[in-house]
Amino acid sequence: MATPKEKFIEALKFLKTLQDKGITGVYTDEIPNRAYRGILMKNGFLKEVTKGWYIPSDPAEIEGESTSWYTAFWEFCVKFLTYKFGEEWCLTADQSLMIHAGNRAVPQQLVIRSPKGNNLPTPLPHKTSLFNLRTSLPSAEYLLMVDGIRMYNLPSALIYSSPGIYTRNAIDTRTALSLIRDASEVLPILLENGHSTIAGRLAGAFRNIGREKIADQIIDTIKQAGYDIREEDPFLEKLTLKLSARERSPYINRIRLMWIQMRDTIIGDFPQSPGIPDNHETYMKDIDDMYVTDAYHSLSIERYKVTPELIAKVSSGEWNSEENEDDRKQRDAMAARGYYQAFQSVKETIRDILKGNNAGSQVDKDHSKWYRELFDPSVTVGILKASDLAGYRSHQVYIGNSKHVPLSVDAMRDTMPILFELLEQEPEPSVRAVLGHFIFVFIHPYMDGNGRMGRFLMNTMLASGGYPWTVIPVEKRNEYMQALERASTEQDISAFSSMIANLVKERMQGKIVSIPQN
Repeated sequence: MATPKEKFIEALKFLKTLQDKGITGVYTDEIPNRAYRGILMKNGFLKEVTKGWYIPSDPAEIEGESTSWYTAFWEFCVKFLTYKFGEEWCLTADQSLMIHAGNRAVPQQLVIRSPKGNNLPTPLPHKTSLFNLRTSLPSAEYLLMVDGIRMYNLPSALIYSSPGIYTRNAIDTRTALSLIRDASEVLPILLENGHSTIAGRLAGAFRNIGREKIADQIIDTIKQAGYDIREEDPFLEKLTLKLSARERSPYINRIRLMWIQMRDTIIGDFPQSPGIPDNHETYMKDIDDMYVTDAYHSLSIERYKVTPELIAKVSSGEWNSEENEDDRKQRDAMAARGYYQAFQSVKETIRDILKGNNAGSQVDKDHSKWYRELFDPSVTVGILKASDLAGYRSHQVYIGNSKHVPLSVDAMRDTMPILFELLEQEPEPSVRAVLGHFIFVFIHPYMDGNGRMGRFLMNTMLASGGYPWTVIPVEKRNEYMQALERASTEQDISAFSSMIANLVKERMQGKIVSIPQN
């Protein structure tokens, strides 16, 4: 008879075979050995999602943590829905439109259409749910499949989405509209079904984003077909940004739209920029004076256990990985030493900006060096490979406990140049600071260190306007993370903007964030 340890090993090997096949959602029938299921659940390697359905999980996750669920959400739903309905299901037009626009944030409730639906919600973990709307499917020519997700194609999603999406999800809707190159993509559906009211709304929407030609073509064609059409703008505000008709990546236009929509809120929250100081050395000394406090709080936000003594040790040069075995093994020391090295590199960038260099261009040039310095100690002691410092990530990443899904590798590489282009062109340093930080972590270009890099970027952009170096206290970690989550999933920058603005105002008034006494 196998020992408990041997049974545990067998269960883990079985789970690995499922994961090697790319299986995220696991149905009871796929675990024929009931004992395996019990062992894996008891030890935290498997979590129940709904009756008879499970997902692999990390046993290190604490109670209430949502990372494993949010990471598995889309793949799980595809498998679950296919098991229940076969090919007879699809997302609603509204949800389809959001995916076309590059928004894969986990929805609070995912609504799908199916003739086999029961008009009842299926509760899922962390207050999410799935609603099976019992209704017929659209014609096959209106559908497509992306990563197993059955949904409306782009033209039909725009046509059949609810009118409320234009105000509720303005960024998503404008992004989706920007992907239409010619009126001929939407006119066949509008004409075949006599959708004159929808045509008027679409014409107004296209005109709102500066696509006058498409709007005029829709109006003229519908009229010529004998329909009465009345154009209306379904958005609340006129767009001041002209979106490129040649851009085929939804993410690029999405980033531009977030920037233009969010900047006025930030300008309203921030005090007027002091401007580049005359005395550069006095300004740089203030940054040096903030180092210990900044390092303590920034590293603590990332859950490193750091003390002022450790920070003093690594910044004074007493930390030595070659001679001291304890230093070589200590993960927190690696992070502290890397932070010190990166901080010095960031200061050099700020010096160049104070001399008059464009802040966006300078950070575009220098940020890869910050990253290399941040993780160089970990490479030195063998925790990371030298190739890990090569640059941007080459795999998908996820953010712990966040519904926001960072951009795919291809989308990330498309949008990072756009971020720096926007930083170069933005005249307001407060906007550069807040949106530089937010959009950097929204894209999440690195496998690790994105939060620290985002805060470095924020302070570099604050310096470009003469604002003081500003620390985000670890005591405000939850508020900080929730504000970033709200900006990422709801496109609402207000909480994040006001938080950073208030911290900057306090610094300008001479208030210094303290380090808790042990």
